[in-house]
Amino acid sequence: MTSPVTAPSDLDAPPPLAADEPRTPSKRPLSRRLIPYFLVIPALITLLVGMGYPVGWQILNSFREYGLAQQFGQAPEWVGLDNYIGLLTGSEFWTVLIRSVVFMGATALATMIIGIGLALLMKAIPTVPRIILQISMLLAWAMPIVAQMTVWNWLIDDRNGVLNWALSQLPGVDFIGHDWLQNPLSFFAIASIIITWASVPFVALSVYAGLTQVSEEVVEAAQLDGAHGLSMLRRITLPIIRPVLVILLLLQMIWDLRVYAQIQLLQGFGAAGIRYDLLGTYVYGLGVGQGKFGVAAAAAMIVMIFTIGLSWFYVRELLKEDD
Repeated sequence: MTSPVTAPSDLDAPPPLAADEPRTPSKRPLSRRLIPYFLVIPALITLLVGMGYPVGWQILNSFREYGLAQQFGQAPEWVGLDNYIGLLTGSEFWTVLIRSVVFMGATALATMIIGIGLALLMKAIPTVPRIILQISMLLAWAMPIVAQMTVWNWLIDDRNGVLNWALSQLPGVDFIGHDWLQNPLSFFAIASIIITWASVPFVALSVYAGLTQVSEEVVEAAQLDGAHGLSMLRRITLPIIRPVLVILLLLQMIWDLRVYAQIQLLQGFGAAGIRYDLLGTYVYGLGVGQGKFGVAAAAAMIVMIFTIGLSWFYVRELLKEDD
């Protein structure tokens, strides 16, 4: 006599996964788990091909005496750490480095303050003025560097500059013929203003995008608790968009530390000498100007290490955001 076959009860079956329960990576097929790594490979190959050879050549030259003679076929001499020791034990490199760090800090801070202020302004004003302001900032941000510097040179020209003319209209003030690029302090002040003017649109638009993501429910709850004005900004809004602000500040610091084109063009307008150099123009002057390509390569490696140190904070913030 055969016993009847009974259907398995629901109690014996494994519980189904919830609709919102994520599947662990171990339950996915191996081919699907490897897809992200295969997608990254083309970008890694492009970076290695585009940057691997130049960086490797710079590293090699930083340990050799590579100058004008080597450009005409003479074999370079291996000098080990002499190029690095010569830079780090001399006062010239440290002077340029400190000047560059001070310039970076002042310019990045000014850019962030003005950018945040414009972002808050865009959040507060009606639609039409906001769109006009956004288009104006986009046009300023998209302007090529050479075009920017041409306009600024016209503004600060010592003979026909608009700035000197406008200041000379004040009672008892005569700035006609004043050269803003002659004194190093005013030279770097002008450079900082130019770079800040060009960088503010990116910061303002990025911060504004972050402000649009602040929940209205959170704002209303904070207002019910008595938060208004500066207290709302300091205790609610800025902490919410803090990741955006940190990343923007780190990017600005990296960009302002490596600035080259604006300083080089300003020097071409009249200023010259080591007193008007930042790290970018200093390394260029060592290599192309003086023919000390080995020393310039060593200086470039030190700058790269310093930049990587700043970039690590940026990478760490990205990892925190990913978590």
